[in-house]
Parts: sequence; structure tokens; C-alpha cells
Amino acid sequence: MTLRIFNTLTRQVEPFTPIEPSRVRMYVCGMTIYDLCHVGHARMMMAFDVVSRWLRASGYDVVYVRNITDIDDKIIRRALERGISIRQLTDEMIVAMHEDVGAIGIEPPTHEPRATEYVPQMLSMIQRLEDKGLAYRAAGGDVNFAVRKFPGYGKLSGKSLDELRAGERVAVLEGKEDPLDFVLWKAAKAEEPADAKYASDFGPGRPGWHIECSAMSCALLGEHFDIHGGGMDLQFPHHENEIAQSEGATGQTFVNVWMHNGFLNVDNEKMSKSLGNFFTIRDVLKSFDGETVRFFMLRTHYRSPFNFSDANLEDARGALRRLYTALSSLEDVPALAAIDWNQPQAAAFRAAMDEDFNTPGAVAVLFELAGEVNRSRSVEAAALLKALGAILGLLQQSPRAFLQGGSGLDDAEIQRLIEQRAAAKKARDFAAADAIRRELAERGIVLQDSPQGTTWVKA
Repeated sequence: MTLRIFNTLTRQVEPFTPIEPSRVRMYVCGMTIYDLCHVGHARMMMAFDVVSRWLRASGYDVVYVRNITDIDDKIIRRALERGISIRQLTDEMIVAMHEDVGAIGIEPPTHEPRATEYVPQMLSMIQRLEDKGLAYRAAGGDVNFAVRKFPGYGKLSGKSLDELRAGERVAVLEGKEDPLDFVLWKAAKAEEPADAKYASDFGPGRPGWHIECSAMSCALLGEHFDIHGGGMDLQFPHHENEIAQSEGATGQTFVNVWMHNGFLNVDNEKMSKSLGNFFTIRDVLKSFDGETVRFFMLRTHYRSPFNFSDANLEDARGALRRLYTALSSLEDVPALAAIDWNQPQAAAFRAAMDEDFNTPGAVAVLFELAGEVNRSRSVEAAALLKALGAILGLLQQSPRAFLQGGSGLDDAEIQRLIEQRAAAKKARDFAAADAIRRELAERGIVLQDSPQGTTWVKA
């Protein structure tokens, strides 16, 4: 099969052909780092982590760029509130982001550029736009993009200029020739701190949000590349504006395939601090291990709405435990040197992933293999289960370690109680032995007796 991807630009699933054979260049809009990452950020980064993993598993050399916005109104406000420099705040938040997304198995991108490191490239692009008559200097010192002078504006959102409205992050300010025009360079304000101001031929200021991604992607991937991704909320105006300013500056196609992951809801409502249903990744990891959170997200297709709830996370934890339980039934599962993609389950897994990264279909194959392991104790099926799981970032822990994880009891204490129970059984004090089993069960520990002895897992 050929990999097929839903392209937001064409509004259809289409065969994927990279610009360069065997090499894929992909850019994803990353975090604006003024606070800890929330589960919506995790959902976006997970979606494109899977894309990157599957492209590599398919034999492509992948250059994956996910940027960091480290200059922004919210960042400036937060740094001032805390009485620290912008750099101190953003360095702190980057470390926290890496810790949190690493805990759920999201691999680092090839490049993770910070916007403040690419201001010269942004200024160069703005100058090119001004030279072409696509940008103008406003009376207040801002430099704006003239939307109506770019003929293709609206092709990503599929709307005409008259239908479009200025987006959430595009303030309609005095000095704009049209409400849809957007800022490329924001003139510095007297009250802003010195570390928020950059020198330029347009006067002191800082880049607008949209120009950041165009400059960083073109600098690291070239002016025409394969895939650009991000959350569905970025389709308009951010990505529409990226196309306009990039193609306006270069005169060529910016990106071939646009990908957008679906919205996140919490208990079927939009996540919002005002509704009290706002969760950071760190909040969730207090109650659920990282692999469970990852598995939970993989059970929903990246383009579908994603419903976050404790009940769904509990269900995912139980389902993941069933996969690990199948692997735990065998003493030692060897690592496959290579996957035989002609093997029926492997072929089904590949078919699912090749159809627009259908992770729910791929996960169904994992359960099919787990069922086969449970029925036949097949080492071959178990090895394939682990190998396919690895592609999704799953099932690489020791099964026993996973099944015993998060018990809340010290391993030595559990072992001491198991030994007390064994002694009670040997003395034929079955009431005492049963009492120990019940005590452990009440504390979330399930004992498993076998001819080789007693082991335990977390319920």
C-alpha cells in the first residue's frame, strides 16, 4: 500500500509523495512557552510524534522541525509578573515542557528552533514582502501584511475574503488598511522591557506571531517542503497567514500537505480555565502513568475530536494492562531484528497506519496479537506484538514492572506479606492466608499463584 494522508488544503485523503525520494521535511507549530503544557498541547504533539515515527518506520529519512515561540505578549506579561527576565521564564518552561512530553514518550524533533534565534531571517522576509508591495508600514510603526494584495488568500480555510474575519490573535488596530491585514513587525512600546525589543530597519520592536513560523520553517527546511502540521485551531488565521507571507515572499508553493489534529474536549466540553476543567500534562501524570496517557490518546484518530476524562483514562489503563498481561505470560520475549510486513497482522497494522495514520486500527491489531498470545502462548506473536507496539511508543517496559507500577506500596512490604501468607498456608492457617490476600486486594494488589510461586500485579 501507499501512504495516504488527509490534506487540509485539498480537503481529501491523497497518496503521499515526498518532494525528495526517501526524505520527508515536516514542520509543526509548537508551544508558546509562558506556562506548563496542557493536555491539548500533548494531543497535538502526540499526533505528529506518531506521524514522525511511522514515516521513519516506513523507511523515510525525516527532518522534523517543531518550533518554540519564546517572545509573545503573554510571555512578556508573565515574566513581568514574576519579576524575572523573558529568557529566565522561557528557559524554565522549556525544561518543564521537555520533562512532561518526555514522560508520555514523545520523541524530540530533529530541530527545535526558538523564535528569538531567527529574528534576522524574519526581518529579511518582511523586507522581501515590503519590496514586493505586500507589506506596508503603519503610522504607529507596525509593519502589516496587505491581505487583499495576495491573490490566493483563503485557499486553506476555503473561504472568500468577504467571509473571513480577523482571528482570535489578530487584533484590529489603528493603521491597518483592512481588518484582515495582520502584523509582521510590532513596534516597541515605551513600557515594554528592554529584552522584548529588537533592533531593525523598521524601528525597535519584535516579530508578529505568524512571521515566526514562516521564517523558521524556510530557514531549516527550505522554501518548499512536504508537511506542515498543527492543531485545527491554527488553520485560520495562523496557517492561512503563513501561506500568504511565505508564498508572497518566495513566489513558490510553500507546503504540499497540510495536517491538522482535532479539537480536545474534557467530559464533552471545551477545555477552559473558566469552566474548571483545565488540566496540565503534569496534573494528569499525578494520577496516571505516562504510557497509559499515551495509549489513551492513540485510541482516537488524530483528526477526530478527542474527549478527555478520568473514566476514559481508567478504561485505557485497563486495556493497556491487558496487552502487558499477555506479554507477562511468557518468560522471555525476544526482540525482532526486523518486522515481516507480509505476516498477516503486520500487514493489517501497516494498512491501518498507511491510511492517514489510523492508530485505532493499528491498536486493534495489537489486541488481536495479544489474544493469540493468550490462546497459544506463541513467542512469535508476542515478539511481533512488542515490535509493532514499539512503533507507537508502547509495550517496551518489562511487563512485570508495568503491571506492578503505581501500587502505592513498597515492594519489600508486599513481598513480606506474600511470605507471611505462604507461611500461613504451610501451617494450614487458611483464614490468615485469606486475610492477607484480602488486605492486599483492598490496597490494589492482586496475587497470582502458580507452581513457580506467588507474584503480584496492581489491580
